[in-house]
Amino acid sequence: MTERMTAAAFLAQQFGPKKLPRERGAQRVEFDGMTFDSKAEAARWQELSLLQVAGEISGLRRQVKIGLIGRDGPIMTDSGMQQRVYVADFIYVDHALGTMVVEDRKGHETEVFKFKRAVLAAQGITVVTT
Repeated sequence: MTERMTAAAFLAQQFGPKKLPRERGAQRVEFDGMTFDSKAEAARWQELSLLQVAGEISGLRRQVKIGLIGRDGPIMTDSGMQQRVYVADFIYVDHALGTMVVEDRKGHETEVFKFKRAVLAAQGITVVTT
């Protein structure tokens, strides 16, 4: 009898647990002691850091989890044990706009991202993509 394995297990066997191929070819980058999912995200962090030093924005944070809530309450994972979340690349207060900005650095918008953005819009949260 042939032993079956999941696609994730196969990829981990082929590439190792830390070297799985990235979606859309993005390469992880380390900058200022932090790891970013792509070069573009690291560059945007650098831009936003400079804007914060200049006083144009404040409260800059990265990789902030926002729970997804539907009409009937929290949207749960398939196991039903945890709430699904959207992880924002950056959140900050823009002083010129006078509002909090939720920003995601995307090279390509995936179907999952489009779904999560729509759920957040229903919650009253607008996600700005750069």
